[in-house]
Amino acid sequence: MDKNYLYQAVEEKAPVITGLSDKIWEYAELSMMEAKSAAEYIAVLKAEGFRVQENLCGISTAFSGSFGCGKPVIGFLGEFDALSGLSQAAGVSQPQPLTEGGCGHGCGHNLLGAGALGAAIAVKKAIEAGHLHGTVVFYGCPGEEGCAGKTFMARDGMFRDLDAALTWHPGDTNEITIGSNAASIQMEYRFSGNAAHAADDPWNGRSALDAAELMNVGVQFLREHMRPKESVHYSFSDAGGISPNVVQPTATLIYMIRGETVRTAKALARRVDDIAKGAALMTGTAVTSHQIDGTANTLSNSILEQLLHDNLTTAPLPEYTQEEILFARRMKATFASSSLPGLLSNEDPRLRKLVIQKTEHGRKAINDFVFPYVPSYKFSPGSTDVGDVSWLTPTAQFTAVTWPSGCPGHSWQIVSCGKTALAHKGTLLAAKVLAGAAADLMENPSLLAQVRDEFEITAADGYDCPIGPEVVPVIG
Repeated sequence: MDKNYLYQAVEEKAPVITGLSDKIWEYAELSMMEAKSAAEYIAVLKAEGFRVQENLCGISTAFSGSFGCGKPVIGFLGEFDALSGLSQAAGVSQPQPLTEGGCGHGCGHNLLGAGALGAAIAVKKAIEAGHLHGTVVFYGCPGEEGCAGKTFMARDGMFRDLDAALTWHPGDTNEITIGSNAASIQMEYRFSGNAAHAADDPWNGRSALDAAELMNVGVQFLREHMRPKESVHYSFSDAGGISPNVVQPTATLIYMIRGETVRTAKALARRVDDIAKGAALMTGTAVTSHQIDGTANTLSNSILEQLLHDNLTTAPLPEYTQEEILFARRMKATFASSSLPGLLSNEDPRLRKLVIQKTEHGRKAINDFVFPYVPSYKFSPGSTDVGDVSWLTPTAQFTAVTWPSGCPGHSWQIVSCGKTALAHKGTLLAAKVLAGAAADLMENPSLLAQVRDEFEITAADGYDCPIGPEVVPVIG
């Protein structure tokens, strides 16, 4: 079909798409607490004629909207959760919290979900007009930042019936996401001991804080024996209190444990478990642990990636006004020059060229072009619950420019950009690219068969879910 039909459909719904994004920006709700955001999406889906399912997998803020019938079934993944401590006024180039200590969309998820829904609306219109045949599904996926909502949905069988899943992420480049990322296991360790006067009778105390600190020391020594693509991070959620003259009876640590695969992440988590037990033995305290969440490593699908790239180069790129460029320059002055990650010596030389190109264009205020697609394996040390979807159905994603080049992630600068024309333009571009790729899959059964053939090879080992049936989503 003529892709201009889809592009025009997106443009016609631009006020709905950007208006939704702005409302989600204003709500700025944390993981699994996105009640207002979910209600806003559901209202738009119903108004646009989608069949809505709520409370997916028992999660109150998980939902879907579908339209059409039969095969193929193409899914779009949407996110809408915010981050704590990033409250910020929009469109200003200096820190200016709206609410001290409040929340903000420092990862652009207000844009992510709105762009994906915009694509679903465009494809729905094409199905309704008889230009496309099949089913389109928009998934409202909560809690990516703090709970890995897609993992819980994947564990319960969601996404398996899709022929393909497509998504995007706001960013500072127009670029296909390639390679894989770390699997993760997030654990909580609670130490309990006995309180006592730290001067009069410390011998009667059993310090949970000592146990937690010894656990951290033990993990530091473990680092030498981790594989190159493994990492461990921790934080105190309870240090026992603020009185130094009390032997602290409680202490709680949260650990994020990452590995190249779910199997290696789980193995590393077992070693961390043993260190926690050892710390409790050394201090005469007790320790209990439970898993908070987890994510799988992402499976790449080169056929889908190439398809997204083709559509990213076909869709009309945004044009930026002088005012928008000046705003981007002012914003760039607030953060250090980006040092883009290098590549290992044995990686594809084409990727080296790409990194050089990125470094050169990192000096631009706004990256107003598409980076070339170089199919290759690239490992990211971060984690995403999109990985869990990729083990159940062929999945691919890309980034679209919604903030200035080099902008740091999870920052007040991203929050500030979230309601600007720069962000809106990137969101509409993403909707057009996703819709175009979905149309290609619906119109070309042989292409979809190639996508599936590659998936059957890469996913041959089967989905190793990083969370067990006992793990429940944590609110907040």
